[in-house]
Parts: sequence; structure tokens; C-alpha cells
Amino acid sequence: MLDVTALGELLIDFATQSTDGAGYPTMAAHPGGAPGNFLAALNQYGAKTAFLGKVGDDAFGRLLLGTLREAGIATGGIVRDPRYFTTLAFVTFDPSGDRQFSFARKPGADTMLTFEELDLSLIDQARVFHFGTLSLTGEPVRTTTQKAVAYARERGKLLTFDPNLRLPLWDDPEEAKAQILWGLEQADVVKISLEEVEFLWGLDEKAGGEKLLTDYGVQLAFVTLGADGCYYVNQNGSGYTNYTGPLRVVDTTGAGDIFGGSAVSQLLRLGKAPAALTVEEMHQAATFACTAASLSTQYFGGISSVQPEEVVRAAMGR
Repeated sequence: MLDVTALGELLIDFATQSTDGAGYPTMAAHPGGAPGNFLAALNQYGAKTAFLGKVGDDAFGRLLLGTLREAGIATGGIVRDPRYFTTLAFVTFDPSGDRQFSFARKPGADTMLTFEELDLSLIDQARVFHFGTLSLTGEPVRTTTQKAVAYARERGKLLTFDPNLRLPLWDDPEEAKAQILWGLEQADVVKISLEEVEFLWGLDEKAGGEKLLTDYGVQLAFVTLGADGCYYVNQNGSGYTNYTGPLRVVDTTGAGDIFGGSAVSQLLRLGKAPAALTVEEMHQAATFACTAASLSTQYFGGISSVQPEEVVRAAMGR
């Protein structure tokens, strides 16, 4: 049996290490893709996971498969396709230090996954099915994702969703909004950033969290606030938490995904419906996730930056 199966993009993140006098970056390659980062955190914290996706039959695709296997993620559901190149993402920084993303994905292998290529037994075996919006940006992977979500819902799986807004991948911001809203309508548990709440509705975290519960039927929402931590809410209450220990941030890539995987790892241990969690249980899960995500920013990359549980617990003081 599996705890979580995720569907989505698997790619290489090229992160800027330095910039020459003309502004050209020197970059380092790291394994990435939001679902891969999410599953890597889950595996690090005791869950059994599997990935459904597609990479190119190329050097980067083979590297990614090896990295996932090393992280303990089942890779039997990942298709290698020689017709398409593994997706690449380039992360640069503007003068204020904000990240900017450029994607080599026209098309990337992850966008060409079809429903017929899915190993549906990996959904059957899992307690949770996870998806995000980067697999909703175009066809055929959009239809594949929609059908997989319907398949998981019909079989009573808990659905977790991450909007993961990356506007450069969308032809039209309104289409991005429409697809995110569709994803929210399907989800039981949502990890969403304040930036995404503002993009969708122009609301703050409290009003956005309430809207997710009342208008979209979400059982449990985590609204991440960057360096300010997280706001959590379900029908039993809400609250804030954060990591307040020492931190030397070098790369925030994947931190939100690691938050999501870390939070879901704690929900799995509690073994309760997300709507039934007490405020204290939500607080503990969110605090663990904030700490794990924060510690990951001290290292480069996504998958490679997930820290062991004993390190997270020590940083939490327990």
C-alpha cells in the first residue's frame, strides 16, 4: 500500500549561483518540480509515495528518475518518452532579490502525459492523491489530470492540491485563475500562498481561508505567508504559526512544496479526517511544516534540501 500518489511535473531547476558583469548567470542544476519536492518531504518523514508523470528519455530524465529512487519514491508510474525533452526551469533574481522563472517547456515531456499512460493501480493503492496546476496549463496533460482526479474521487481518496501559480507558463492569467478554481473545487486539503489568495480574490489570509471552506468545500487550508509562517483553518478553528529559530536563507526554491509534503505527513500520522482536526493538532502539523520548509531554504534545490526529521524536531525544540 501507498500513502500518497502525486501526478505532475518533474523537471530540472537551474538556480543562479552568481552573475557576471554583463548580467549572465552561472547556474547549478537541481532536481525539482513541485510534486517531486512534495513527495520527497513525505518520504523523508515516513510516508510511502509514488509519482505519475513523464520525462524525456534523455540525460536529465534519467538523472531525475535516479534522484527519486534514492529518495524512496516509487518511479514505476513515470514514463520515459524519447519524443520530448525533460522540462527545464531557470531561476534568476531581479535587483530586489525576487525570483523570476523562465521555462524550457514548449512542450516539455511532462505536458505530454496522456491518461492511457497512467498506472492507475498507483492511485488505487494510495490513501491520498495529490495534484497541482502546472499539469493544468495545457493539453494533453490537463485532461489527464482531470480524469485522474475524477478517478481518485470516485474511489474515495483524500485529495490534496497546490495552486503553485507560475504565470509565465500560462497564455492568459484568467485561464490560470479558472484552472486554479477548478482544482480548489476538487480538493479536501489545500496548501495555498497568500500571493495566490490575493491573485484569485484580492483577500487576506483569513478571508481567503474562510472562502476556501465555505465556497469550495475544502476541509483544511494552509495559507503560507513566506517568512511570516502560515495561517491554518478548518471548521474547528484557525491560527498562526512560524519558525522563529536562526536561519541563513540561500534558496527558497521548493520551500512551499516541502511545507505541503511535511504538513500532509503529519496529517497521515494523526489518521483523522482533515475537518476533524483540533486547533492544537493543526498547529502542531503546521509548525512542523513551517520548520521543515524554513530549514530547507538554507540549502540549494528542492528535493535535495529536505532535512531529516530529527533535525526538524531539534529545531522545534522537541
